[in-house]
Amino acid sequence: MKAVIRVCAIVACLPFAALQAQQSSPSPEKAASKAPTDIYRVFIGKAAPGKAKEMADFLKEPDPDHPKSKSILLQHQDGDSWDFVAIEHLGTKATVDLSGTPLTPQQRTLMDWHTDTYVAGPAWAEFAKQLGLDDASKTADAVYMVGDYRAVPGKRDELLKFLSQLPPSGDTSSGAVLLAHVDGAAWNFLNIVRYDSWEKFAENEQNSAAQTKKNSGGWFELRNLVAEHHDTLTNRLQP
Repeated sequence: MKAVIRVCAIVACLPFAALQAQQSSPSPEKAASKAPTDIYRVFIGKAAPGKAKEMADFLKEPDPDHPKSKSILLQHQDGDSWDFVAIEHLGTKATVDLSGTPLTPQQRTLMDWHTDTYVAGPAWAEFAKQLGLDDASKTADAVYMVGDYRAVPGKRDELLKFLSQLPPSGDTSSGAVLLAHVDGAAWNFLNIVRYDSWEKFAENEQNSAAQTKKNSGGWFELRNLVAEHHDTLTNRLQP
């Protein structure tokens, strides 16, 4: 997938707590958290009017500056105003490179706006396992909830702890990846949750709504921790 802005932030250290991807099923004992090891670039963009298909085709093309990089491309279905999110694995470190392949004038007409954010997350093998990319043919019908979160000032560590919890009983997701901001957009965390089908997602929403009606639990706790957040439903375009 072709990266739209081909520059990276130099990362010497990661000034935040350890991240833990959610597991596919609840566990009575939480596994030890693992520190993030790899850098990813998160591109979020909105197509110019009438250019959605052309922009999707452009994003599917291999990045000429990183032809061996691995990535996932998701398309908006319901939620925030953007059309696409592309997450590209950059390895264990990244550097600024001003000699990359520039966009052509035609390519620049495809986007209304975009952001590039560099984040810390798990190794690619774990990322791919959680999001069903290790055997993409079996997860072609997967649905992904993409959530970005900006913590209330002074509550970032508490928000990280909340987002790192294992799924509650009744959760029907099959995997998740939590990414932490290093440089770029205003949000602190990006959480991508996978459901194997729309039916599984709908079942999870029904279970969650029933819990919320009890006027306690995660829905209320989250609102004590976030200054702003957006949830967007997507389907996978690539791989």
